Amino acid sequence: MCLGIPGEVLERYDDRGTAMGRVAFGSITKEVCLTLVDSVDVGEYVIVHAGVAITVLDEVTAAETIDLFEQMIEADQP
Repeated sequence: MCLGIPGEVLERYDDRGTAMGRVAFGSITKEVCLTLVDSVDVGEYVIVHAGVAITVLDEVTAAETIDLFEQMIEADQP
């Protein structure tokens, strides 16, 4: 099973010919390869798996998905 996590693109840049970006997952930011979603803009949301953005999400779907993750985390708390 694969798990893709939604995140917001904060920055785009080129790293030796590869489209890269800084993506926020809540308070955590990570460097992500944007090659598969090269048309994504800063402020848009992507699903990231293993350090690679695999699809672009609209803002409503991203918010719903993030909310579901937060509910799962809360439910797991003792």
